Amino acid sequence: KLRGEAFWRETLRSAHYVVAPMVDQSELAWRLLSRRHGAQLCYTPMLHAQVFLRDANYRRENLYGEACPEDRPLIVQFCANDPEVFVQAALLAQDYCDAIDLNLGCPQMIAKRGHYGAFLQEEWDLLQRMILLANEKLSVPITCKIRVFPEIDKTVKYAQMLEKAGCQLLTVHGRTKEQKGPLAGVASWEHIQAVRKAVSIPVFANGNIQCLSDVEECIRKTGVHGVMSAEGNLHNPALFEGRNPLVWEMAEEYLEIVQKYPCPLSYVRAHLFKLWHHTLQVYQQLREELAKVKTLEGIVDVNRELKLRCQEEIANQKEGEKPKEGLPFFHWICQPYIRPGPKERCKENGASGTEKGVRGKRALEEEEDGNPELLSKNKQKKKLRNPNKSFDPSLKPKYAKCDQCGNPKGNKCVFNMCRGCCKKRAFKETADCPGHGLLFKTKYEKSLSWQSSQRVIQTPEISRRGDVDVGETAVLKEAGDS
Repeated sequence: KLRGEAFWRETLRSAHYVVAPMVDQSELAWRLLSRRHGAQLCYTPMLHAQVFLRDANYRRENLYGEACPEDRPLIVQFCANDPEVFVQAALLAQDYCDAIDLNLGCPQMIAKRGHYGAFLQEEWDLLQRMILLANEKLSVPITCKIRVFPEIDKTVKYAQMLEKAGCQLLTVHGRTKEQKGPLAGVASWEHIQAVRKAVSIPVFANGNIQCLSDVEECIRKTGVHGVMSAEGNLHNPALFEGRNPLVWEMAEEYLEIVQKYPCPLSYVRAHLFKLWHHTLQVYQQLREELAKVKTLEGIVDVNRELKLRCQEEIANQKEGEKPKEGLPFFHWICQPYIRPGPKERCKENGASGTEKGVRGKRALEEEEDGNPELLSKNKQKKKLRNPNKSFDPSLKPKYAKCDQCGNPKGNKCVFNMCRGCCKKRAFKETADCPGHGLLFKTKYEKSLSWQSSQRVIQTPEISRRGDVDVGETAVLKEAGDS
């Protein structure tokens, strides 16, 4: 298999413009739309290695679907924390892609609970074992996507460790795992530049990419081989073309592709929320309709209505009128969405977090100490049903983890595992776990006992044959009398 620069140049066709792996958002239909408009390489959504390994439906829905030759080159990304599980899942995927990527960049709480993504960045021994094994067993190259440490030196050593273990291409997101949501801030291209100079394998940059000029500037400043975009691509799939098309053009083209390559309705809805983001601030009623609609045809109807509203607004536009809300373009044109920081969000929503009766999103650093103003709508409903309920994180019960997979274990499990792992082990060892109601040993012993009793019944003693014959004669006589 090709490695390093040769892999990037020949297999990935010297890709400079890359669509990021995005959970439930970089599905086949969106990848095809992005490729039509300048993307040269795409990643699948992040796939869970353990689920991919055990669930045939998950494999079919996320990778084994209808073959599409246009969707290449393609890199499949997995999250994992076990070398064997990661490699076994990758072996099932390698025939459908050009490389396997290990996600070491996801900063979300679900990654923390599952112990994967950016929450593995301190476990260098584990990562070395995962990449070494994958590099040895797979027929395609292994790549990694990472976040940076606050210190440039540590980030560089981290990247060099991954390269030495066998990583053939490295994507560096220039933010730490703490930089997310309203606290995302600006990605550090300085970290990315330092990594690029310190390793000999190809490097992609991720972060601060909102338009084509950002791509060009990033390549010039950091010297990377390519640039990856996530949110910028979601708000403008023609980003890599350097265009800002009409939103309905991109939305209609995407919906046509979905007709041919279906995906869950939640994916489609999420994409339209991103594409129409600025317009839906104007037409709040249509925002609610888009949220409630339950069919693809219904989404197409909402999209058509949004288009008609915008066209009507364009027809009534006054000469010299400029975009509102400080936008660079009118709201019906694909353009970046700049995520406001926590302080900016508070200013936008007023001192109390509300303005014109619309409640704004809470900043991450706000503490939910029971103050109704700081609770989400869902938690406010729970509070109404149970006024004594507390949402203080410190009072939440701490669950012990399963020894096998990291999910919460059963409190009375004899193996200290979750039910799924316990069931596999109990079956394999023919053991009992009363805590999970699994009685493989007991049932097996009952089965042996029953089989033994059946053998005794089927082979009566010779001394009793006369009695049996007499009994049989009596039965026959009684049957004849009746």
